[in-house]
Amino acid sequence: MIILANGKTNEVAQRTDADGTLWVRLGELPAATGWQMKPQGACLGELCVPLPESKRGEWIADADDWVWLNYSEFADMIGQKYVRDGDVWSLGSVPAARQVGLECGVAPDFEVTDRNGDTLRLSDLRGHKVVLFTWSSW
Repeated sequence: MIILANGKTNEVAQRTDADGTLWVRLGELPAATGWQMKPQGACLGELCVPLPESKRGEWIADADDWVWLNYSEFADMIGQKYVRDGDVWSLGSVPAARQVGLECGVAPDFEVTDRNGDTLRLSDLRGHKVVLFTWSSW
């Protein structure tokens, strides 16, 4: 199965059930989604979301000698949109993570290649005013 998230493509183990739910092994969760399990819950950087005690038995399962997270249910809880096409899952951005960026007023770091082939990172310009123009032919 393939998960598209955070601009990355990751091939992960597949666990199927009758509902067509997205289950992700806990060991593959950070690379595939950006989330990792910690004692305080599922964490994406500094953002941590506790798992409801009433759902732990449904959302975390031991199967095939691995521990799995029912990512579909977790994503529904946090408001993250997702879509499936066959064995490919595409995950949208996490609303709470977007909100943090809006509140702090700091754009996320990214890099582009300029027309001379040099790499430019937004973080290289921190402390300077930046006007960003984009264009696409499509």
